Amino acid sequence: MSIKTEIWGHTPAGEPVRRFTMTNAMGASVSVIEWGAILTSIIVPDAGGNMADVALGFDTLDAYLKPHGSMGDTVGRYGNRIAAGHFVLDGKEYQLALNDHGINHLHGGKAGFAAHLWEGTPAEGEGEDKVAFHRISPDGEENYPGNLDVTVTYTWNDTCDLIIRYQACTDKPTLCNLTNHTYFNLAGHDHGTVRDHVVSIDADVVTRVDSGLIPTGDYLPVVGTPLDLREGLLLEEGLEVMDTCPQMIPAGGYDHNFVLRKGSAMGACASVWHEESGRYMEVLTDQPAIQLYTACTTSMTGAKGGASYGNYSGLCLETQHCPDSPNHPNFPGTTVLRPGEIYDTTTIYAFRAED
Repeated sequence: MSIKTEIWGHTPAGEPVRRFTMTNAMGASVSVIEWGAILTSIIVPDAGGNMADVALGFDTLDAYLKPHGSMGDTVGRYGNRIAAGHFVLDGKEYQLALNDHGINHLHGGKAGFAAHLWEGTPAEGEGEDKVAFHRISPDGEENYPGNLDVTVTYTWNDTCDLIIRYQACTDKPTLCNLTNHTYFNLAGHDHGTVRDHVVSIDADVVTRVDSGLIPTGDYLPVVGTPLDLREGLLLEEGLEVMDTCPQMIPAGGYDHNFVLRKGSAMGACASVWHEESGRYMEVLTDQPAIQLYTACTTSMTGAKGGASYGNYSGLCLETQHCPDSPNHPNFPGTTVLRPGEIYDTTTIYAFRAED
């Protein structure tokens, strides 16, 4: 395989930002940049061999330096929400930024991991390429404790598997819950909406939320609601009846954390199918939960090729621990990372095409 490396722009401080494009044997490619370790494009074939970029995003670094809806972002230290930005760790209280409508903490804070320069290291291989991004999040960044040493590695192979591995260690007890916030549209980033996509998630329950999308601490069975995606559901059908599901009304669509039946074992947990193009994406992870977000409030212009993105223009499948886990010890697993421990988790987005 091959990796193309280029200077894609400069930070406000004048530092060069490289873009790495990994291209496989069938000509399908993935591009990632050093700013924020952001994923900027995924170009894959449809059933007829026609290539399209299925990741929403932008053509220039400048767009990613501004608010951009977290498109393609590496999210940390904590993906998703923490109620009131407050948690207690080993008896000490911490107050984080309230960057979610001034009420809650979201995706790591006012800046988060996507607003920093990472160091990228490309490595070409036989049948697969890798780019490893590294940075140290200093003690006190966004008021999180500890120096967090983080590496995020993107691997792209000849079968169109995008493998994202997150690794981290700390010198003080801290929180760590990393994920990726790519918006997918299997018909192409400029297709318009994902209403014509079928989504399947192997989960019997979601974490019940309040009007601010903060977990209440208990679970809501999906049976009998538009949140039941176990057998696959056309998003159009679910969105048309979302007013019958009180849990969907505050979000204006799907913005829910599904607790996976497989638990923390590595395995398949979700899939997306677009019939017209024949593109199919399967998600495999060792995380216990996944957030489905259908771009419910997206409104952006000046995207790739001059495209505009509106409501439901893409969907995110963010593998994670449950939102607000530090305040709900009954939720599966832990987001606490201690000195001597290694945070090491992998998610695979596997792209295929069939008639």
